[in-house]
Amino acid sequence: MIAYCGLDCSKCVGFIATQSGDPKELERVAEIWSVQFNTPIKPEHVVCDGCKGVGRKSYHCANSCKMPPCCSAKGIQTCIECKEYPCEELSFILDNVPEAKSALEKLGTTGK
Repeated sequence: MIAYCGLDCSKCVGFIATQSGDPKELERVAEIWSVQFNTPIKPEHVVCDGCKGVGRKSYHCANSCKMPPCCSAKGIQTCIECKEYPCEELSFILDNVPEAKSALEKLGTTGK
């Protein structure tokens, strides 16, 4: 399940914890993310069914990520389809998660 940005939602620990249905696993991920991102994160902020899925979105994906509304407004399925690929917002992800760039490149070309 490739997100707009190229991240694989099915490999996300938040997605995995949500799908497990185990509240303790959501608590564990919230603790990890709280340390990793140096901000308090509650278990309910972790709950996510994937950014393209119908259903619950993590707090970040629902409130901070700019890719879903941008892609929706442009009528595209992933950022690789955008004429502005890679934009500044996406470049941060691609620079830090090479797997996202590889996933997007497998999905197509930018059309440039």
